[in-house]
Amino acid sequence: MEEQSHEQASIETSPSSSSVDHKTWIETQDFLKKKLIAEDDFTWRLAVTGRSMEKEEEVLKYVGGVDISYSKEDPSMACGVLVVLDLQTLQIVYEDFSIVTLHVPYLPGFLAFREAPVLLELLEKMKTNANPLYPQLLVVDGNGILHPRGFGLACHLGILANLPTIGIGKNLHHVDGLTLSGVMQLLKAKEDYAEDFVTLKGCSGRIWGVAVRSTGGSLKPIFISVGHRIALDTAIRIVKMTCKFRVPEPIRQADIRSRDYVRKHQTRMSK
Repeated sequence: MEEQSHEQASIETSPSSSSVDHKTWIETQDFLKKKLIAEDDFTWRLAVTGRSMEKEEEVLKYVGGVDISYSKEDPSMACGVLVVLDLQTLQIVYEDFSIVTLHVPYLPGFLAFREAPVLLELLEKMKTNANPLYPQLLVVDGNGILHPRGFGLACHLGILANLPTIGIGKNLHHVDGLTLSGVMQLLKAKEDYAEDFVTLKGCSGRIWGVAVRSTGGSLKPIFISVGHRIALDTAIRIVKMTCKFRVPEPIRQADIRSRDYVRKHQTRMSK
């Protein structure tokens, strides 16, 4: 596994909370949303058992996962992590992290303005170094179009990094009439048919994503939505391929590492 072993210095993201212009955030989201591609738009293929691949065909091999964890003692201190997994083995082949001091406040519906700069920096660093393990696809601990403004962190990251992205939510955004109780009732009804997901169709008729019981022993669903440059059906297939537990392995591993780095950083600072 390739790991970035150098010590990370704390950095600050901007703008400061006093200068945040929420209207600008809305305008930025609306501008970026126009670039959103909600269908398959990539050169690789998924390897299919029993199907021979042409020599020149590119197969999806490297899947990235990103997550950010926050210090309980100091919520402005956070750690962003990027991991890259081999899709066949689900083993980590690359990881990097960044300890940051955040000055952008969290505002519901605008998480990307707080977290995306940290994660984009990790991706850009890898790309600048022409790393051959650069992910072909990114799984994001954050929603895609299943979002109050139809444009969550996974969409934001996907467009700015120009990568196919899948949004994974652990909690349901109550948009367009969707409710957790309603989704759970539908999932329970599906048990009789051995189906493990329900389509999240809002009152408007729009399909926002799916709720999935990703493993047999998982009681709580996860919520999959399109981020960028991928169709929902393809996103579901890839998520199922990467789940050992409830949460897809790329973001589960990123979460484990980001929490660990935060703990280690706090221990060093307290000495």
